[in-house]
Amino acid sequence: MLDTSAYSAFKRSHLGVIVAIRQADEILLPSTVHGELLAGFETGSRTEENRGSLNEFLQSPRVKLVPAGTETAEHYARIYAYLRSQGLPIPTNDLWIAASAMEHSAELVTFDEHFTHVEQIIVRFIE
Repeated sequence: MLDTSAYSAFKRSHLGVIVAIRQADEILLPSTVHGELLAGFETGSRTEENRGSLNEFLQSPRVKLVPAGTETAEHYARIYAYLRSQGLPIPTNDLWIAASAMEHSAELVTFDEHFTHVEQIIVRFIE
């Protein structure tokens, strides 16, 4: 599973992310990440180019866009409560991404160190 920082690094040809993608049988992209990417494209100068590149990525048979549903919300609530009890808040969208990783038992590829506080998921932190 890729978060927004990992997808962005992939588009910049970051070797660590490329290796993670090549090793994966399936690449999951949470709908939250999809939304963050689209929002970023809308505020950038290469909106159509970036949208086209993302759509091409999503057409790969190994890539699956995963929506947030009821089960994701349950995981979100548990992760939120756990992090709050530990005094370790993370951004709301990242809670949704972590919940999606938990739901799908997926390794999360990220550059965001705060995901390592979420003990319920497997994180591949890339520097």
